[in-house]
Amino acid sequence: MPSQRRRPSRRAAKDAPRHVSGRTARAGAKAKSAPPRPGGAAKTRLYDATAVRKLAREVARWEASTLAPVTAKTPLRQPAFATDSGVAIPPVLTAADRRSEVQEQLGLPGEFPFTRGVQPTMYRGRLWTMRMFAGFGSPEDTNRRFKYLMAHGTTGLSTAFDMPALMGYDADHPMSRGEVGKEGVAVSSLRDFEVLFDGIPLDKVTTSMTINASAIAALCMYVAVGEQQGIPMAQLGGTIQNDMLKEYIAQKEWIVPPRPAVRIVVDMIEYCSQHMPRWHAVSISGYHIREAGATAVQELAFTLADGIGYVEECVKRGLAVDDFAPRLSFFWDVHNDFFEEVAKFRAARRIWARVMRERFGARDPRSLQLRTHAQTAGVSLTAQQPYNNVVRTALQALAAVLGGTQSLHTNSLDETYALPTEDAVTLALRTQQIIAHESGVDRVVDPLGGSYYVEYLTDEMERRAVDYIRRIDEMGGIIRAVEEGYPQKEIGESAYRFQREVEEGERLIVGVNVFQSEQQASVEILKIGDQVAESQIARLRQVKAERDARAVKRTLAKVEAAARGTENLMPPVLEAVKAYATLGEISDVFRKVWGQYREGGAF
Repeated sequence: MPSQRRRPSRRAAKDAPRHVSGRTARAGAKAKSAPPRPGGAAKTRLYDATAVRKLAREVARWEASTLAPVTAKTPLRQPAFATDSGVAIPPVLTAADRRSEVQEQLGLPGEFPFTRGVQPTMYRGRLWTMRMFAGFGSPEDTNRRFKYLMAHGTTGLSTAFDMPALMGYDADHPMSRGEVGKEGVAVSSLRDFEVLFDGIPLDKVTTSMTINASAIAALCMYVAVGEQQGIPMAQLGGTIQNDMLKEYIAQKEWIVPPRPAVRIVVDMIEYCSQHMPRWHAVSISGYHIREAGATAVQELAFTLADGIGYVEECVKRGLAVDDFAPRLSFFWDVHNDFFEEVAKFRAARRIWARVMRERFGARDPRSLQLRTHAQTAGVSLTAQQPYNNVVRTALQALAAVLGGTQSLHTNSLDETYALPTEDAVTLALRTQQIIAHESGVDRVVDPLGGSYYVEYLTDEMERRAVDYIRRIDEMGGIIRAVEEGYPQKEIGESAYRFQREVEEGERLIVGVNVFQSEQQASVEILKIGDQVAESQIARLRQVKAERDARAVKRTLAKVEAAARGTENLMPPVLEAVKAYATLGEISDVFRKVWGQYREGGAF
């Protein structure tokens, strides 16, 4: 991973903040009761108008008589303060800044608009799932890591796949040379999945799989392993990432062009909604968008726009929104700007609830709930002074918990060098366990709810994200926006601004451009040898020698026919997988039908 985070300036954004100081309050702080909504009751104001006006006058007096003399004598450290997304930060926030807030805007936990959490009990009822990322080397290597993590208290499996698998290539393909098992587990066929989950009862754990372009093959292999264990697919629980739109926006791991790729995603959503009620067929992922250099606002906006795009395509297919929306899930990055990250989670829930109810007419409360996994920011980790990464990860994990995540992965201190060692991943897991069992943040729902600052940031994040979504709608939707390179361009500009500020010293990163040290910390590194590729290729050759070649050819022909037509791809791919057709062979069918995607350059 890169050694430096890339995010945009702390300078004030172009949009003026909505801070109500005494100076501005005098002009327009008359807080009137909102008129009744059509067919509904009047909104419930949270703050008394007379008291707010009095407080605004007090703030104005404080600014003039207390704050101004101090800043005149001792100037502020910087001329303007802003979040990492450019949201301007006033010197102080009070109830005067919340003068227009209504109870319906904030709500209560477990109720629309879910600002305060998707469950009424949150962590008082159940802690978040501690889902530590694993996946490296051979299936045997990762199987041992799974069992190690489960023995140390992880409550959900999370599987990373190597680059060949992500790009739809088998271990013996020339494009796989030098990459087999290096950044995730190597898998080519059902035989690899059988080894990967050997001895792991799939009806007792939930599994997350980070794979996208070839996700349909991976999910079918997981289903087949479950059936071998005597577990029907309806009992399997977990998530497959399967978010192709963010691949074109940020991660750049694809096989075919965007529209057929989204067709495959919708096929999987449709199939899982009918046959796998405990499975999340897509994890709509802001994580990779943020890692590519997006601001928190851009991550929020583009991720929700991706979600809207998938819902639109499912509705076009003829699916009823309440039949599939309850199993949509989201995946967020968590960076260092602590309060902005908390606000991002809260704003995301509120926007999604309103979009699902008002745009798509969802009526099932579960369709309105944005359930999420979160991961601390890999790109924030630094190679310089790597033990500082422990502190960064702890702060980010706490922000995710205070923001109300349902599942969390904490990065290891050595991930800027390589895949994590057992000692490093154990420390990352212990970070979550200490937050859960020693910090006390689990004892009340939405601990930061009502904070003037957090509510202000929540509103600002929502306003700016909704503005992005409106622009995307005007372009014709997120698929068209991706094809035209709009999100990619916005992220590229943000990444450039961030890096420039680091290099010019405007943005400080401890150990990188400030508080540097000449001493190099000694960090153990997990190394993946070439023998992994050799063993994987040998197993693949054995599979091809032992399987029924005619059955493979017949089932791949069914996959091709479905791809050329409108039949759901899940049944023929599942049949092909059970015949031991490989991930690469199935992906080659998609390349044959739809062509291999090449992204055009943009400057």
